[in-house]
Amino acid sequence: MTARQRHIAHLHLHASLTQTQYDDVIELLSGITPHVQSIPPNALQVDLTSALRYFDMSAYDAVQTVKMRLKAHYGIDSSAGLAGNRMLAAMAADASAPGDTTWIRDGQAATWLYPRPVTALPGIGRATAETLNKYGLHTIGQIADIPAATLQRLLGVGSARLLAERARGQDPRPVSPSEPAAHLVADLMLERDCLDPAQHHRAVLGLADRIGQHLRGESQVAGRLTLTLRYADHGSTTRTRALPEPTDHSPVLAATSLGLLASLGLQRARVRAFAIRADRLTPAQSACRQLSLDSGDTRARAAEVAADRARRRFGPEAVRPAALAD
Repeated sequence: MTARQRHIAHLHLHASLTQTQYDDVIELLSGITPHVQSIPPNALQVDLTSALRYFDMSAYDAVQTVKMRLKAHYGIDSSAGLAGNRMLAAMAADASAPGDTTWIRDGQAATWLYPRPVTALPGIGRATAETLNKYGLHTIGQIADIPAATLQRLLGVGSARLLAERARGQDPRPVSPSEPAAHLVADLMLERDCLDPAQHHRAVLGLADRIGQHLRGESQVAGRLTLTLRYADHGSTTRTRALPEPTDHSPVLAATSLGLLASLGLQRARVRAFAIRADRLTPAQSACRQLSLDSGDTRARAAEVAADRARRRFGPEAVRPAALAD
């Protein structure tokens, strides 16, 4: 028995939406298929496979129906990509002009994919692309054709395996229906006002580490962080920043949080409380991660896994960042 061909659509919404409007769009499309995955702030993916027989229409017509409903109900223009998996659908949407739909039909993935530059693949950053280009690998087709052992020597085993799968147009991830964006918060109330910038730094670092632990414990990644400081005069300041990619990696969360703290330009601020909010949460297993040639990143993530294991066994204070050591 052969597996049923999947029909995944990725839609870019050409509008600035509030969270309420975005949730309304998700609810509207759930009337066509229950398999709708939010990709905030202005994209989403739908698995139309089971809906086609019910509505007795082709995959392309189903996408056009989705786009017409968005326009009729909310006045939202959209462009779309349609393919057999999530990665190809997203790439097809990126290649679509506003209002258009790019359809990668069954059996045509290689023809469409192979001539494209390696940078078109999700997760290929500049450093990886430069390494591949150095060895004459400029197109996705060239990556798909080289032996696995050769690619592993260039990038390492893990990165090479993932890149080879993507270059061949493979992506087994399902479209996972998700609830409207949730959030996680870590906060700290001081016993007295704090003027010391070093203590401000330590407080924010500790909260970012707690957020990372919570995310990994819930198997989620965050797409945005918000830092709030409250002062002795009961005033407050808030800064928000999107992360480079959804992550649960504490060093990235810490770097972003400390960047937000630095952006406040505090001088002799009398700070009484700190809070970090992580939102745009998505399941970790459905998130794409940019490939890295940095072996230090791999070691840091492995150390993080070991630290989390130690905390589960010996308590949350068993392992802490060195900067927070007493």
